[in-house]
Amino acid sequence: MVGQRFGSFLAEEGYTKISSNLPEFTFYFRMENNYTNVFQVINYENNLYISEDQYKLMKGKIKDFFAEKNIYDIHILSVIICQEAEKAKLLCKDDPFCWQIDPFNGRLMIYENQVDDFYGMKNKIEYFLAHIESFGLEEHSEAREAFQSGKQNFWLSIPYITVFLILVNVLVFLICTFTGSLLYNKGAFNVRVFWEGKEYYRILTSVFLHWDIDHLISNMLILYCLGEVVEKHFGRIKYTVIYISAGILGNCLSGWHEIYEGAYINSVGASGAIFGIIGALFILVCINKGHLEQITMGRLLLMIIYSLYSGFVGEGINNAAHIGGFVSGMAIALLLWLFGKKKQAEMRDC
Repeated sequence: MVGQRFGSFLAEEGYTKISSNLPEFTFYFRMENNYTNVFQVINYENNLYISEDQYKLMKGKIKDFFAEKNIYDIHILSVIICQEAEKAKLLCKDDPFCWQIDPFNGRLMIYENQVDDFYGMKNKIEYFLAHIESFGLEEHSEAREAFQSGKQNFWLSIPYITVFLILVNVLVFLICTFTGSLLYNKGAFNVRVFWEGKEYYRILTSVFLHWDIDHLISNMLILYCLGEVVEKHFGRIKYTVIYISAGILGNCLSGWHEIYEGAYINSVGASGAIFGIIGALFILVCINKGHLEQITMGRLLLMIIYSLYSGFVGEGINNAAHIGGFVSGMAIALLLWLFGKKKQAEMRDC
């Protein structure tokens, strides 16, 4: 049965099973540093006959269970395993933290008003469903080991675009150390040279140049830590679009600021693009109700405020590019997310 195998899958992910008086209701929890994640599994594969009040009551009992243990910061996602999609949809229509699994087709169903991910588990669940025949029965130890090996495959976990961008930035910097000011003279962004000299390529090439090693390392560390999360949730193509577009649009605002101030400077750095990634991450956290993996809205806002403040008070920092990149990243990420939701709705209507 899909329900039993799904329980085995959650156990492999480190979740502890808690049974209830009703066999159709089971929940699994995993303690994190500052909170607890809970999967409420409602398994009615053949006939869904619970009411909306019963559904809410069971969710309330889970909260009471943890409250008795003085645990209050819990995040609950209900998973309804049922072939009757319309009944299940009505059951959790007002609950954004509710997904459905169609056991007949082995498909995860997430509707418009429901969260797109739950601490990185969406892709893992979809992988589980795609390989369900080789998982979950204890006597099939070889199949379980094969699944576990595939799940933990190092190569599948690499954020390829993020790593590629870091390597390009490092490689360009190494070239700069041997060529002196050549690449800086040819590639740095300056709105006067860009416009009057018609050297339009500078709006992009400057994104891959850095003045010194400290400039490079600080940018690449932020890119790796945050870019990995955004790449995983948006996908490689959309992630690349956000990064490049934010870098270019950040330079556009920087150019406008140069014209407004009448001070023309040469600027380089991936900061505008990286602030675009931060803006995209902000949208992801908002979409996921203030939590995304280990990232909370409070921590993210603190980092954004500190980063922008450092740009304002520091010397030689192009804060216009930072602001332009951040706003662009938010706008592009939101548009891409809305476009994806629209495509999902059209596919469901077909």
